[in-house]
Amino acid sequence: MVCRLGLATRGNTHLTKDDVLFALEQGLNYWNWCGYEDGMAQAIRELGPKRKQVVIAAQLSARDSQGLHQELEQTLDQILTDYLDVATLYYVEQATEWEKIISPTGALKGLRLAQKQGLVRMIGLTTHQRHLALRVLNEDLLDLLMIRYNAAHRGAEDKIFPTAQTSKKPIIAFTALRWSDLLKSTPKDPPNFVLPSAHDWYRFVLAHPAVSVVLAAPTNRLELSHNLRLLADWKALTSKELQTMRDHGDRVHRYARKFI
Repeated sequence: MVCRLGLATRGNTHLTKDDVLFALEQGLNYWNWCGYEDGMAQAIRELGPKRKQVVIAAQLSARDSQGLHQELEQTLDQILTDYLDVATLYYVEQATEWEKIISPTGALKGLRLAQKQGLVRMIGLTTHQRHLALRVLNEDLLDLLMIRYNAAHRGAEDKIFPTAQTSKKPIIAFTALRWSDLLKSTPKDPPNFVLPSAHDWYRFVLAHPAVSVVLAAPTNRLELSHNLRLLADWKALTSKELQTMRDHGDRVHRYARKFI
């Protein structure tokens, strides 16, 4: 069983080993490790018998088979584990990258071999590009997909999620807070508007049945504890609450800082 609220690190967070192990005690057992030497790496190395309780996902940047083999070997050595539950091809943003990955000498061949050897259990891809994500889903070469989805970026609802549900491909969602912008006011907020909290934005993402896991990347124990309130107070959003959050997402998309 995998908790639908996952834990991620991103290189500039400050979760300690004890924070990460505390998250596991609370039930967060999908860990997305960014590849940096951090508290999550330390926690993975100290899991011992608890290793089987945790789904460990790691991002791999290599695009060719040889590079992938070296990177995977280094990753396993660094975190002292015999296998990755999920190996994700990291930030594939161009069609040319994907074509290189699936070529005869590409990273996918290396990942498939690693999968046969028991070094990798599931193979995924991380991207911001919905048209590329749809192509990847339709080609049916991977086990899961990791994409951006939040109230300010909802294009996946029409372009990605129906295909993922039909093909039964798990979706891992990231940037649920839109880099914290959804936690901030906009010039066009209605009178007396109360900003939803961080865990409500994660609740929003999980309200869509296509999403298997939403990743939270808290900066410290305080933010982690706030996010964990979702587990203690899980409830479905009403249609009115969903619409209120979509409306704020639209305002954030219009007024907040711009990203791809």
